Amino acid sequence: MPTSRRIETDLGNAVSSAIPELDRLREAAAGAPLYLVGGAVRDLLLGRAPENLDVAVEGDAVAVARRLEDDVVEHERFSTAETTLGAMEIDLTSTRTESYPAPGALPVVKPTSLAEDLARRDFTVNAIAWPLQGEPELIDPHSGQADLESGLLRVLHDRSFVDDPTRALRAARYAARLGLELEPQTAGLLRATDLGSVSAERRAAELLKLASEPAAARGLQLAAEWGLVRPRHGAAELLPAVDALLAQPPWGKVASRPRAMLVAALGPAGREAELATAGPSCPSEGVELARGARPEELVLARAMGGAWLDDYVREWRGVTLEIDGSDLISAGVPEGPAVGRGLDEALRRKLDGEISGRDEELRVALEAAEERGTRNGAPEDDDGVA
Repeated sequence: MPTSRRIETDLGNAVSSAIPELDRLREAAAGAPLYLVGGAVRDLLLGRAPENLDVAVEGDAVAVARRLEDDVVEHERFSTAETTLGAMEIDLTSTRTESYPAPGALPVVKPTSLAEDLARRDFTVNAIAWPLQGEPELIDPHSGQADLESGLLRVLHDRSFVDDPTRALRAARYAARLGLELEPQTAGLLRATDLGSVSAERRAAELLKLASEPAAARGLQLAAEWGLVRPRHGAAELLPAVDALLAQPPWGKVASRPRAMLVAALGPAGREAELATAGPSCPSEGVELARGARPEELVLARAMGGAWLDDYVREWRGVTLEIDGSDLISAGVPEGPAVGRGLDEALRRKLDGEISGRDEELRVALEAAEERGTRNGAPEDDDGVA
């Protein structure tokens, strides 16, 4: 295992590479102690590029952000600010303690030292800091680096999931992304988590983050295995199938991946089973079958075996007419159901390869529009009623 000195040298170089405009950040701090914290340090220790930069300030984080850029998003309640450093997005936070007035409630925050700030975090692997000024030294009071090396995800205290139950869903996200296993005591605490004490909006937001992960299939499966969510029937097989399908053209552009993954994991079930088992005999029948289907239903139906949907997505759904209702009205068709009937028939025959070109479309549409009889052959009144 690399020595501590080697790790700190490598980490210092990685931090400098990750924050090329570090001098600007130090200048904006105006002497306030600055630390790279949490996931950014964790990812650099793992040799990964950090997904975002979290910087803790022992002082006024908002003031530092304003000195960096004019464009600042402030969250006064939590003493945080979002801005940019060059081309990079950066989150600045005043070091703080958190207290929870009730399980699942949003925290009440107060300024404090870095040590107490690290102690209020979710997992040991995120309770790590690196000073951006002064002597370079990994600050790891809760042995997060050792847990990383052991592949463990460990909470910092026994009330962690009581204070903020969404941390349980976050655990699934980190475990899937980083390949970590729950430390045994953490596993016991997690399985007792009551997500019902958190608002539906916060649960939904955390689930969407989980479904947005590259390892979303594994993360959602873990959440189900841990009893945090109730999976839909067949989710274990459907999730990887949907994930693989969305990685292929043209399906990657059909639906939002996070939303499709969530429906695959949790439901609710829609028309996907019906579409998956359908066998349209011609393109127009397929288009009629798929009419009104949500994008997620199309993706799930294809993942469940509806191979005909490849043709629907690649070709059929993009077929349009060169004519429109104004062409029929100009040719003497009165406004009303006859116009729609004519266009529908022209599109049906174009989809099935029976006609092509504007002239044929108009001829077929006019013929269909002029067929004013009902099943018993009586003419339609102006309101379409025989």
